[in-house]
Amino acid sequence: MDPLIRELERLQTIEVYGRVAGVRGLLVEVAGAHRSLAVGSRVVVEARGGRSVPCEVVGFKDERALAMPFAAIEGIGIGCKVFVADTEPVVYPSPAWLGRVVNALGEPVDGKGPLENGSEPYRLRAQPPAAHARRRVAGKIDLGVRALNAFVTCCKGQRMGIFSGSGVGKSVLLSMLARYTASDVAVIGLIGERGREVQEFIEDDLGADGLERSVVVVATSDESALMRRQAAYLTLTVAEYFRDLDRQVLCLMDSVTRFAMAQREIGLSMGEPPASKGYTPTVFAELPKLLERAGPGVGEGAITGLFSVLVDGDDHNEPIADAVRGILDGHIVLERRIAERGRYPAINVLRSVSRTMPHCNNDQENALVVVARRHLSTYNDMEEMIRLGAYRKGSNAEVDEAIRLNPALEGFLAQGKNDQATLADGYAALAKILNG
Repeated sequence: MDPLIRELERLQTIEVYGRVAGVRGLLVEVAGAHRSLAVGSRVVVEARGGRSVPCEVVGFKDERALAMPFAAIEGIGIGCKVFVADTEPVVYPSPAWLGRVVNALGEPVDGKGPLENGSEPYRLRAQPPAAHARRRVAGKIDLGVRALNAFVTCCKGQRMGIFSGSGVGKSVLLSMLARYTASDVAVIGLIGERGREVQEFIEDDLGADGLERSVVVVATSDESALMRRQAAYLTLTVAEYFRDLDRQVLCLMDSVTRFAMAQREIGLSMGEPPASKGYTPTVFAELPKLLERAGPGVGEGAITGLFSVLVDGDDHNEPIADAVRGILDGHIVLERRIAERGRYPAINVLRSVSRTMPHCNNDQENALVVVARRHLSTYNDMEEMIRLGAYRKGSNAEVDEAIRLNPALEGFLAQGKNDQATLADGYAALAKILNG
């Protein structure tokens, strides 16, 4: 009876409604209920034919609330009733969500029946824990990818960006991280993903074992901007729930760029001025609010966040990439040039940085990485001359050593999709290459 009692307690005692006074583009103007609404409030429009369209209030103008629909706007006309729903959108996650696939509204979309909700409400747009109350990032986390474990070592509660152009292997790397990272729970947000790839990712990349410890939040590219934006909020909300249970949570999001594009659509519909490359000011205000929610909590739990960023035209300094890089605790760079020569994952370890790495490694591990980076950098600087045959062996001892070690280091950085590498094995293999 307890779940039923909780549902009854959530019901509104007074029903407030207004009317549709106008439709402008993607915005629905609501009159008669504006005093009961605030930005972020939910309303439900009773469209022609009895269809209910949930909307979110995104602004006000001339005593009218401006609402944006979560679903198709067809059927909404002047005079349609608009019912005021809960003023603050919340979800009720529970451990029963593990192994399930949900949409941005927290509704199951995997055909496995209804979700069992918890008793505690979690706000979709929650604030991160206070900076002075959060625990420090500490303790290495095994990502299962050799190049990342050795050269971009990540700690529990760290937030990293994966910066990549299209078709460079980002999705495959994310699938490896989802399966191999040593965490209690994985919360995966597929934001604006191609509909064809969702089932492929869940069945082929994540697999039954990976799904068993995961919650997957999906909003495909054909869904409304509000659904795509809310899918990102829900991903962090579910991760926060498991963090509060003192679990180590891996939060994967693909991609932050599509979240920013959804926010840009909403901002432009509201009349915001386009700024850098058409992105509105609210995009750059919302990014830190979203990304700061990942990280350590006030208890034993932490959210380790790995957020992909789809760089426009392989320009790693475009506005979203630049803004995200300044917020996160490190970045992993995938390069098309490396992918074109057949080495996967196509991680450029020289351009990738983990800001917590020097403090979580011991002196011996840091020394190994410094030596390996130096050899890779030397070879990278002389690569064109070596390939053209312009470099003569014996001219420089350091370059000769870099040439000798390069095949082994390239082999170390390469890893098959179905291969898993541990932290200890990675450092042992690197030491063997450098000291051999």
